[in-house]
Amino acid sequence: MAKSAAKSANKVEGTSIDALVKEGRALGKMWNAIHNVKQTTKANGFDTRLGKLLSTLKAQSSVDSGQIPTHVLRTHGIANIDRRRRSEALWFYENQAECLEFIKASKKGFTSLTALQAAMRKAAKAAAEVTQQPAKAEVSKVGQMDGKDTLVSDTGWVEPQKAKATGATEQRSVKVQVTRTKMVDAILRHCNDNGLNVEDIINDLQSRIAPQVARKQA
Repeated sequence: MAKSAAKSANKVEGTSIDALVKEGRALGKMWNAIHNVKQTTKANGFDTRLGKLLSTLKAQSSVDSGQIPTHVLRTHGIANIDRRRRSEALWFYENQAECLEFIKASKKGFTSLTALQAAMRKAAKAAAEVTQQPAKAEVSKVGQMDGKDTLVSDTGWVEPQKAKATGATEQRSVKVQVTRTKMVDAILRHCNDNGLNVEDIINDLQSRIAPQVARKQA
């Protein structure tokens, strides 16, 4: 009787363990399908589909900034998805070609779109810094003085050096003017890259400059 009971208990316990293992593996697959970047960014992956839907709703939005109203999100059943995840999915879909190329070039891969976005932003910043580094001054001969050439560098205007007996040296630079259009484009680009609400940025700017306007009007 005791042996039978022990055998029965082991069978129940074995069945229970098998069921738990099966359930755990099923949950692991579900988690992987939602949180593994390689899976979620496939053509039929979660983030690709979510980003595509958000892109369509954004294009249909009546708001000038393209922001999708909350009631639209609720109507389409995605209001319960984390706001950051929605923003990242939209960012991925709108930059899909570059993202997939970056993922392909990565040896380790990425655990999330957050990590992918941060890595791409870091790479872009590094590339921009390299591009913006001043090139080595190229000296051109534009004239002569006392048998020596006057040196003109394109690195930047500085106070002209005192003329020497053998010649004079000048330096000049071209300053790129930042226009309002370029500033607006930069703000919009940063908002899009970082998932920021343009309207919130505008409100912050208005709050920041309000005291200055008040002092001028006083």
